[in-house]
Amino acid sequence: MDSSLNKEGSGVLSDSSLLSSISEARQLVDTAYLHARKSLKRNLEEKVANPMDFLKHLKDPVGRTRSAVRAADYLETTLKLLKIKLQLSGKWRFNVTDLLDRKQKEVISKETGCDYQIRSIKCPEHDIYRTITGECNNRKHSHLGSSNRAFARWLPAAYEDGVSVPRGASEGKLYNGFPLPLVRKVSNEIAHTANENITQDQELSLVFMHWGQWVNHDIDLAPSSGAGVSPELHCETDCAFKSPCFPIKFPPDDPRMLRSNLCMPFIQSASINAVSSFIDASTVYGSEDSVAKSIRNQTDHLGLMAVNQNFTDAGLELLPFENKTKSVCVLTNESVNIPCFKAGDKRVTENLGLSALHTVFLREHNRLVSELRKLNPHWDGEKLYQESRKIVVAIIQIITYRDYLPLLLAEETSKWIPSYSGYNEDVDPTVSNVFSLAFRFGHVSVRPFVSRLDDSFQPLGSFSHVPLHLTFCAPWRIIMEGGIDPLIRGMVVDHAKLMKQNQLLVEELQNHLFEQTEVMGLDLAALNMQRGRDHGLPGYNDWRRFCGLSQPQNIDEFSEVLGNSKLAKKFMELYGTPDNIDLWIGAVAEPFVPQGRVGPLLACIIGTQFRNLRDGDRFWWEKPGVFTPQQLHALRKISLSTVFCDNTHIKKIPRDVFKVNSYPENFVDCHEIDTLDLSPWKDEPESVTKGKQLSKVCQK
Repeated sequence: MDSSLNKEGSGVLSDSSLLSSISEARQLVDTAYLHARKSLKRNLEEKVANPMDFLKHLKDPVGRTRSAVRAADYLETTLKLLKIKLQLSGKWRFNVTDLLDRKQKEVISKETGCDYQIRSIKCPEHDIYRTITGECNNRKHSHLGSSNRAFARWLPAAYEDGVSVPRGASEGKLYNGFPLPLVRKVSNEIAHTANENITQDQELSLVFMHWGQWVNHDIDLAPSSGAGVSPELHCETDCAFKSPCFPIKFPPDDPRMLRSNLCMPFIQSASINAVSSFIDASTVYGSEDSVAKSIRNQTDHLGLMAVNQNFTDAGLELLPFENKTKSVCVLTNESVNIPCFKAGDKRVTENLGLSALHTVFLREHNRLVSELRKLNPHWDGEKLYQESRKIVVAIIQIITYRDYLPLLLAEETSKWIPSYSGYNEDVDPTVSNVFSLAFRFGHVSVRPFVSRLDDSFQPLGSFSHVPLHLTFCAPWRIIMEGGIDPLIRGMVVDHAKLMKQNQLLVEELQNHLFEQTEVMGLDLAALNMQRGRDHGLPGYNDWRRFCGLSQPQNIDEFSEVLGNSKLAKKFMELYGTPDNIDLWIGAVAEPFVPQGRVGPLLACIIGTQFRNLRDGDRFWWEKPGVFTPQQLHALRKISLSTVFCDNTHIKKIPRDVFKVNSYPENFVDCHEIDTLDLSPWKDEPESVTKGKQLSKVCQK
């Protein structure tokens, strides 16, 4: 009899064997983490970082996120070891957790560290500011929407083994009677678009695309896993599925097959949201206290954010740098030795437009602190920080819901996001894993080049037109090539790329993602689809059913949904049935809702999530009592144009930067743009207020 079973042979695990499995799992994971850290350090020292190193760096868990991801790895490895220990027959398929009693499950939860998910949080009795983590926003369920929590699931998970093995991991396995195609094959046949074969959006500017990413980074981040349970695993080179290596295999006819390996690396990620779900400017301030503290100015304690001590942007502030010795950004131009920027979100240097928005809102915070200090010299640094943060959060919420979402959802906006009727503590604001994937629709609006313009809106010399893949993780281009103003001018006048069914993802993203230091870049479409399978997302028709939409069963019905029989035929040849289609590719291929920029399925998923984010936020800017009526009146006048004018050297700007604008006819002087009147924030010192009250009493 197996010694791991109890003496009665009932098949129940002994406590000692359970504890030894947990101990072994912890040792395996810790060894793998150490190996991964040493490997990346060695790559940086030898200057041989590959595209996966760049991607991992951007999603590298920090602080409490690192603990949460490690706990998840401890748990998953423990369950795998138990399955090996208990599976007496290879034919006996079961869920390990079915063989554990309640006490043993509690032991595993506690010993792996996963019990943090259910620990009670003590919230303050009175709070006027939101926490950095998002905890205590909901007083009834204090963890809702907070960072380092599992993504919400709106539908049950779809895994091959019912637990964690992604669909498509086992070759030849049938789903609804058909095998799942390789995601790279789908990307090649449906998503691929030559850089020169794009159509410009005639209504929306590149700012529209960048704002979508800015908001997305505010509300979700799936951190990379710690690199598995064995130092012998080499996810960068191994083409077999062995968790967490879930490689993207190349089809035999792939052009890459002639000059590279048989696969593209992919590492499974924890289904944990490392950032707070709320729209709370976590991109600026961070989603955990240690990060928030590290990016504040610690020298004068006046409520300011830390800024770069080495460089300025023509006298204006730049983001501070992260630790140079651990920074992959140094490798994008070794001669200048510029590390990645440091901000509230690790992905700050993913692309130049994103870095520009991070910089603008850092400056906006510090500008507000300075102005509020003039109005209220009696406020201390913490009050200045919190009040400025509160205003920045409101600005982002207003621009997103008033200006951005109506352009995205158009006529569907009011259907999914009706007028605000107040805070509802029974609404769960937690970002869902399906939204996390669906909101990557913006990838199909990305242009293949980054343009930069001078103050006359003319090309900025040799820096004006750079292939997108040469700008990833390249903060040196901001510091050495003119700052953020030329980038913002380019974003304002450039058209977004229009999503067309035969022009989905430009080659820069489909073949050259993070191709800075090596010949082979990554494929963003394939990564998106593989991520959906990794996180157990059901197929296309399951989500159509969830949204109350028709579920096409054959080529004729699918042709009607897509309005494109040729594309429907291509999908059916790849997948066999619409039921099997990966959510991301199926959703972005749908024709737009009238006047919008997404199809009906994306409108439903995106609209539902943004309604939950608003209605489940106790500190939402419109909630009575959050701001005074006078402050609300002032806030309603702001726009993204205001933010750009107040925090750059740009002198002329369109009134609506999300729309396509031509220079100079659609531009006005910045002084014609409404600014934020801060006078409603003037607050008399308590001593003055008491003095006035005493005076009134004396007069009586």
